[in-house]
Amino acid sequence: MGCTNDTREEASAAVLQPQPLESVAVSAEPAPVPGSVAGAFAEDGSTGESPASEEMSDTVTITISAAGDVTLGTHQEQDYWYSFRQAYDQAENESYFFANVYDIFSTDDMTLVNLEGPLTLAEEAREGQVYSIKGDPGYVNILTAGSVEAVSMGNNHTLDYQQQGREDTIRAVEEAGIIYACEKTVGIYEVKGINIGMISVNEVSQGYLVEDTIQKGIAELREQGADLILVSCHWGMEREYYPEDYQKILGEKCIDWGADLVIGHHPHVLQGIDEYKGKFIIYSLGNFCFGANRNPPDKDSMIFQQTFTFIDGEKQDDQEIRVIPCSVSSVPERNNFQPTPAVGEEKTRIISRINEFSLEFGVQFDEDGYIRP
Repeated sequence: MGCTNDTREEASAAVLQPQPLESVAVSAEPAPVPGSVAGAFAEDGSTGESPASEEMSDTVTITISAAGDVTLGTHQEQDYWYSFRQAYDQAENESYFFANVYDIFSTDDMTLVNLEGPLTLAEEAREGQVYSIKGDPGYVNILTAGSVEAVSMGNNHTLDYQQQGREDTIRAVEEAGIIYACEKTVGIYEVKGINIGMISVNEVSQGYLVEDTIQKGIAELREQGADLILVSCHWGMEREYYPEDYQKILGEKCIDWGADLVIGHHPHVLQGIDEYKGKFIIYSLGNFCFGANRNPPDKDSMIFQQTFTFIDGEKQDDQEIRVIPCSVSSVPERNNFQPTPAVGEEKTRIISRINEFSLEFGVQFDEDGYIRP
């Protein structure tokens, strides 16, 4: 990602007030999460489970939610009024920001977002950076309050406040118990006995050099026992709704090298979803909780969900995916930094756009956001 001149938007004349859940324009629709039901106890004290249910005991499902650019803070050109900082100060607690997606994130097995901009008190910005973004280290609690377990940090704003900002951010997420990946540092999140490996690279700044980082990262994760591998790519052109040729090339290479899912961000807007060898490439998830713009012209966003099934420890070749269309704000006239699932006509409109962007790849979604066969 990177901030363009669109980031210097005009603020709304209305005084910023955090929106209570009962007043938001759209509401969350939690995704169904596979689960198990305990067997009833028989008179002899047994569970009454049949041999068939015992045979299924080695089946594990893992649902992963991925969302786009999360900027917990502001850039140096923004004043306080109507800003993310003001919203934070006025909110009752950190749960305000992800309140409308909490039911989705808290019922999956892992939520991953792209953390864009350091969490630091450092004052010395990187020379030559047009927009230097940062938030206070304490803002990390927004992620934990929102049930976000993992972040990608390989992007063009991680070093906005130089190495000190990067180190402060790593310290903040580690102390919060959040798993991260950034360039040569890979991450592993363990849930239900399944190890989910993460790689995060900044193709925007490094170009084809990220190929070596990705290949080495996949090899390292395999050595560490990763059962699933997610590759987050910061790539593409800002404000463009269709991927560049190199995004397509690199996405397919990631899968050829061993990635199970490729997750893209940076363009600030949605791009299509591709299927390659039975696996998926999300070219851009758009903005999500984006403090660097108080009123983005395109507020459409989405949460991508995929459920992976393991039987006896082996990943199955199923394709259980869903897109949940969202807006970056719960109100239409500005950004109140409260990403919210769309309903009704807005839900239909955003899914239609995702289908339009994905048409060339042969991927389409139904009215509820589930992939069509």
